[in-house]
Amino acid sequence: MTPPSSAAPRLISARHLWSAGRLLAEQELEVAEGRITAIRPRGDAPAQEVHLAAPLLTDLQVNGGGGTMVNGDPSPEGLARIAQAHRRLGTGDILPTVITDRPEVIEAAAEAALACYGATGILGLHIEGPHFSPARRGTHAAQYLRPLDRRTVTLVERLRAAGMPVMITLAPERADPALLDALIASGAVVCAGHSSASAAEARAAFARGVSCVTHLYNAMDQMSSRAPGLLGAAIDSEVMCGLICDGVHVSWEMLRIALRARPLPGRCFAVSDAMATVGGPDHFSLYGQDIRVQDGRLVNAEGALAGAHVDQRGNLANLVQHVGLPLEAALPMVTDIPRAVMGLAPREICVGTPVAELLLDAALGPVA
Repeated sequence: MTPPSSAAPRLISARHLWSAGRLLAEQELEVAEGRITAIRPRGDAPAQEVHLAAPLLTDLQVNGGGGTMVNGDPSPEGLARIAQAHRRLGTGDILPTVITDRPEVIEAAAEAALACYGATGILGLHIEGPHFSPARRGTHAAQYLRPLDRRTVTLVERLRAAGMPVMITLAPERADPALLDALIASGAVVCAGHSSASAAEARAAFARGVSCVTHLYNAMDQMSSRAPGLLGAAIDSEVMCGLICDGVHVSWEMLRIALRARPLPGRCFAVSDAMATVGGPDHFSLYGQDIRVQDGRLVNAEGALAGAHVDQRGNLANLVQHVGLPLEAALPMVTDIPRAVMGLAPREICVGTPVAELLLDAALGPVA
């Protein structure tokens, strides 16, 4: 039954419609007063043409956006600005990500996430660091690195007791086993990353309950014929793996290799690892250094990579256009799979939902 509307409905004709794990062809959306009032096979009536209609995307690793970094403004207002910047670009739900810093900064971000939890676009919190291998810290500040400690475990337990989804990235080979077990028992999604773990150490961590790997390939030893390391162990396992799909952090060829080599489908998802420049100005400050966009890359004063300048819609376009995935394989990597990692149901397009979802053209760019 179509809900009554005082405004004349408009029609959107979608060549493809993605919702709740299904890609449907040639669908028509009837819209009135900003909400979908009917979904049916495409008809002959005049309609706005779009290539793809899909729910807003989900991103589990968002360091910043709209000129704001989580670490720079770990407040409810700061997280809201970041979420709004990504929403304007087509990502409806994010895990704000606080990176290696003083304990007080990480705890402030946790308090802000608790205050925002349930608000539009804030799924919970991703704590990336500071419990890393110094050799694989990347752009994370060396002076703040420390082994996993009871302070972090207690913080995560408190967030989980409040029912909030939490992801935490650490180097498992440097974590005290009892503390690692406590993190896993809390129900947090514990990820291996920024790690020098051997393949044996990685497999032991997976067996213990480490269920995910953060930005596969990046900030970990690269595999060789005799030393697969965390990278090889992850690809050859059933754990979930995040990937930055910008062609800068990982080449298109290596993305294809990883996706083809996984033993089960649906075990990889895209993350932006976005910094403040996404939806914002072309530079920002991190640890007192100026970070800016240069030829599509985010670099620090030494020219080293310092995070990513991409959003989830860009990742989707790259997966289709450069990696060569069909839409039905690429779309779950920016929608349903990241939600499943956090134990969340897929977003759906259905009667009654707002039309302010994702409408894309044939180049997977936004449609007005």
